[in-house]
Amino acid sequence: MQGSVLQINGNNFDSALAEPRRRLVALSEQMGFEQLVEQGAYTWFNRLCAIRYMEIHDYLGHGFRVLSHPDNPTGFEIIDHAVDAADELALDRDYIIELKLAGNKDETLYRRLLLKQCHKLHEAMPFLFEALDDATELLLPDNLTRTDSILRGLVDGIPEEDWEQVEVIGWLYQFYISEKKRRGHGQGSQKRRYPSRHSAIHAQLDCKVLGTKLSRPSVATDLS
Repeated sequence: MQGSVLQINGNNFDSALAEPRRRLVALSEQMGFEQLVEQGAYTWFNRLCAIRYMEIHDYLGHGFRVLSHPDNPTGFEIIDHAVDAADELALDRDYIIELKLAGNKDETLYRRLLLKQCHKLHEAMPFLFEALDDATELLLPDNLTRTDSILRGLVDGIPEEDWEQVEVIGWLYQFYISEKKRRGHGQGSQKRRYPSRHSAIHAQLDCKVLGTKLSRPSVATDLS
C-alpha cells in the first residue's frame, strides 16, 4: 500500500479495495480457492438471471433495463438513463453526471449502477437477493459493457419469449449445476465444486415464491 494506491503484482488499484481484498483472501484460505470461485460464480449467476427476468417484465422501480437495451442490441438502457435512475438507486447524482460527462467511464458507471440495483433488490426481496458484501462485489466480472462479456451470452443466447415463465430461472440454475457436474466428473478432488442438490431444490422454491412476489403491484410498492 502506498498512500491512496493499492499495488498488486505491479498494478495500481484504489486503496479502498484493500480491506475487501483482505477478506477475500481470508475466505479463499478458509474454503479453498476453487470453492470460493464457484460460490462467486453461482451467486452472480442467480442475480443476473433474476434481474433479466425482472427487466423483461418491467418489474424494476426506475423502469429501465439493466442488462440490455430495447433499441440497441449491444447497449444498456440504464446507462442512457443513469441520471434518471440515480435517486431510485440511492446514488450520488453529481457523481453519476460526472461519469456520464467523462465519456470514457461507461464501465465504471455501469458497474456502480448494477451493484446498486442488487442492493436495492435486497432491500425489497431479501428472500431472493442476499446482501452483497464488499468481498462478493469484487467477484463480479470485469468488462461487463464489452460485446464479449458474460452478459451478452445471457441476453443474446436466450430469446426474450423464453423468459415469460418465472421457472426459466430454475431451469437455468439446473443447467448450470448439470454443467458443473459434467466438468467435474472423474476429477480426483473430493471438494464440492457445485451447489448441492438442496440448493437446486431451494432455487426452484425461490422461483415459485418469486412468481407470487413479483406481481406488478407488489413489486412497484416494494421497489418504490
